[in-house]
Amino acid sequence: MISQNRSNNALVVWRLLDGKPGHEHQSLGLVNAMQQRLAVQVVDIAVGRSGAGWLYLAAGVWPAGKQLPQPDMIVGAGHATHGHMLAAKRAYGGKTVCMMQPSLPAELFDVCLIPEHDQYRGFSSFIETRGVINHIQPAAAQSKDSDDVLIMIGGPSKHFEWDELGVIAQVYDLVRKHTDVHFILTTSRRTPASFVSAMQRVRLANLTIIPIADTDKDWVQTTLARVSSAWVTEDSVSMVYEALTAQVAVGLINLPAQGNSRVSRGIATLIDRQLVTRYDPYGLYRQYMRPVLGFNEAGRCCDALLAHFSQSSAGRRLVSRLT
Repeated sequence: MISQNRSNNALVVWRLLDGKPGHEHQSLGLVNAMQQRLAVQVVDIAVGRSGAGWLYLAAGVWPAGKQLPQPDMIVGAGHATHGHMLAAKRAYGGKTVCMMQPSLPAELFDVCLIPEHDQYRGFSSFIETRGVINHIQPAAAQSKDSDDVLIMIGGPSKHFEWDELGVIAQVYDLVRKHTDVHFILTTSRRTPASFVSAMQRVRLANLTIIPIADTDKDWVQTTLARVSSAWVTEDSVSMVYEALTAQVAVGLINLPAQGNSRVSRGIATLIDRQLVTRYDPYGLYRQYMRPVLGFNEAGRCCDALLAHFSQSSAGRRLVSRLT
């Protein structure tokens, strides 16, 4: 059972950070959802090497927790946080929420948030998620007053073959056929410099290119909040889920999958459920491009966690699968 903090009637959440933006965006999305529902005091704690966490766990101590308010909940994303989460719980109490399928037994944590494409079949308390949770805030349709369309480009990955000429051809065809629309193209840390150079030579009047180096940390979030549709290379799974969370219509720029990986399975599931649609040169995507209302995994998981950790659910195993 969790209870609100004694002194200020707030739930105390320790958010353990491993320094990786993708992981930190996951836990930020969850705690933001909590703060929208009740009084929450979030304490961000940077953790060092994962090995130190295991040593602290064995010793029954966790020095980083000294002088901090006692935690009701300890949240972490990324393998480096796992030992520290368990050490913090042993030393100070609180419920642990692991935001992935851990490599160690999931039963060590109170609840794990596990993406559906991981196909978890264990016996821990878990919530199955549509992809990974992110920090994007859903935007109401009436707030989207822009006619711009966002294009987000990834790069080489272990799950998809990077077909640079194929991506350029799809982007060129898309932009050329919609001269009444202004497209904004941005990149990621994985995007090869050769792709940006090639796109800059294309010179389409209705295309603006803004490489990731020219954006700040909130650029994608603020841009998704005002556009009504986005195109994403299908290797960029986190961008796909961010766009869905922002309540925009999502199209995929096609890339060949490298085998039947968990990531490619996740993309295939989104397509089968008509949550996203692939680009095609015939324009068939037009009839399927629409926002997915209510796609808010952070809020859904937050509600399930708070209900599970309530007094009435104490001691029960939480099993929440997507249907």
